[in-house]
Amino acid sequence: MIDLESLSLKELKQLKKDVDSAINNFKDRERRKALAEVEAFAKERGLTAADLKALTGRARGGLPPKFANPANPSQTWSGRGRRPRWVEAALADGKSLDDLAI
Repeated sequence: MIDLESLSLKELKQLKKDVDSAINNFKDRERRKALAEVEAFAKERGLTAADLKALTGRARGGLPPKFANPANPSQTWSGRGRRPRWVEAALADGKSLDDLAI
């Protein structure tokens, strides 16, 4: 076991960085392993990637935008999910969602 009390701040920060990296690497390995198992399972049953994608429903981002940022019309929002920061800022400035509607 590591005696954390004996480590300097620099050593503790490096240890934290190393642990975070080890956790991310572990998660990546587990994800790759799970995907390989799913791929093998599907292949054994004659399923393709398109078959698996069909099971997940529509692709993300498939909804048309309903609102646009007046300051930057390329920033849009469908009205679903968490409000973007520009929507929150406009509402805080006294605008309504109707003012942002496309």
